[in-house]
Amino acid sequence: MMSEGSAVREGAEVLVASNRGPVSYGLEEDGTLTAKRGGGGLVSGLSAVGPETDAVWVCAALGDGDREAVRRTGGVLDTGDTGGQRVRMLDIPAGVYADAYNGVANSVLWFVHHMLYQTPLEPVFDAEFRAQWASYEAYNAAFADALAEGAAPGAAVLVQDYHLALVPGMLRERRPDLRIAHFSHTPWAPAEYFAMLPDDIQRQLALGILGADRANFLTRRWADNFLACAETGLGGQCERVRPEDGAPGIVALVPERTARTTWIGVHGLGADAGFLRERAHRPDVEERMTALRAQIGGPERRTIVRVDRTELSKNIVRGLLAYRRLLADHPEWHERVVHLAFAYPSRQDLAVYRDYTAEVQRVAEAVNAEYGTAGWQPVVLHVKDDFARSLAAYRLADVALVNPIRDGMNLVAKEIPVVSDAGCALVLSREAGAHEELGAHALTVNPYDVVGTAEALHQALSMDDGERAARTERLATAATALPPARWFLDQLRELRGEDAGRGGFAAGLSRDP
Repeated sequence: MMSEGSAVREGAEVLVASNRGPVSYGLEEDGTLTAKRGGGGLVSGLSAVGPETDAVWVCAALGDGDREAVRRTGGVLDTGDTGGQRVRMLDIPAGVYADAYNGVANSVLWFVHHMLYQTPLEPVFDAEFRAQWASYEAYNAAFADALAEGAAPGAAVLVQDYHLALVPGMLRERRPDLRIAHFSHTPWAPAEYFAMLPDDIQRQLALGILGADRANFLTRRWADNFLACAETGLGGQCERVRPEDGAPGIVALVPERTARTTWIGVHGLGADAGFLRERAHRPDVEERMTALRAQIGGPERRTIVRVDRTELSKNIVRGLLAYRRLLADHPEWHERVVHLAFAYPSRQDLAVYRDYTAEVQRVAEAVNAEYGTAGWQPVVLHVKDDFARSLAAYRLADVALVNPIRDGMNLVAKEIPVVSDAGCALVLSREAGAHEELGAHALTVNPYDVVGTAEALHQALSMDDGERAARTERLATAATALPPARWFLDQLRELRGEDAGRGGFAAGLSRDP
């Protein structure tokens, strides 16, 4: 058995670091480990690097099955489980991981960047938070150590998201020769909201990201917010750089660090059209479509579709309230429209998320009780995650409702127009990152305005077939401009200096295909 210390062969040329890896393990009662592969942009992107590149994915063990897999393998996972990718999984002590992941990443950083706090009561940065922050530092240090140990001289390291915001700075101290990038998959908070964090924490986070050669974001808005937060967090001990032809940069001018430029990039992750269209026409999706059609109750009825996790920022409750307002203000839609609302439970180990999931169910039931008839259920709510059923709903969508309070991108807004059979109108929050690319072809809403959202739904339902089809075509083109593999490879090329200084920032988007 290989020891964890030797799990990554010396000399990896490309390393990706993220909290969650491409595979997770279930532990059966008889001790058998069952591997389940994940998907998404990183999986597609790292696959696109090609087998000739010595690439390694470093991730954390998330549960008992993962930890057992690490114990049995020493941390290097069987490539038969990972789809051929080389993966090193870190068994960070469970208490440290829980404090870092739930106590800081999901209960503080996520809330700050999505502006979710009820500020009269929260946050409270007390001694308990400081203990959790120490765990967050230790968790980031474990990743930095593993990356420093496994990287070849001058290797490219792509660090992912708010869980690992300190890693670039820590890794720079350990291995100054490396090319390091950090990608933020969430929004970045405005400076005045970010300033709720303790001053020293703001500084640590800014210096953490600025340890990277490149700091990449989903939209120009989030990148601009980061630059402002870095200036605030460093108390002005930094300087912006803006070449005449290229992406902006920022230099931290602090006594504890050698001055270096971090270049800012914008890469708007797009939908994987080929995969989605092929997957959406498999037999299991056709079966789900038949079942959904029965629940809808007839081909003449229009459908409003949403597919989300019950994440606070997704704004599902206000979406349901807007649908209820639509039915109240426009009785002509009674028995002529059905809201397919897929709300898959998320982070149920946190009480606030359990309460939110319960509220989603309560409001859906209230709408059905108020307006439903013997032959019409106004809201069809599903809370069990089922990807095939989600794709079936995409295909049936006449209207897509995507109304987050705040969202880094929101791929659902990009995926539904790609898959919809007859074309769909998109009702889209101006606070979704996807709005930067799709807003011109969508019906834009203020996510807090229930009445305005109801009117947008009415407009979308009333749209003639020709306009809906034309909008869908334009939405699909914009949504697929930067598919996952190219999204990843663009960042890798820029990090290696093969396309330096571009980053798509001037236009707010990555380059056209």
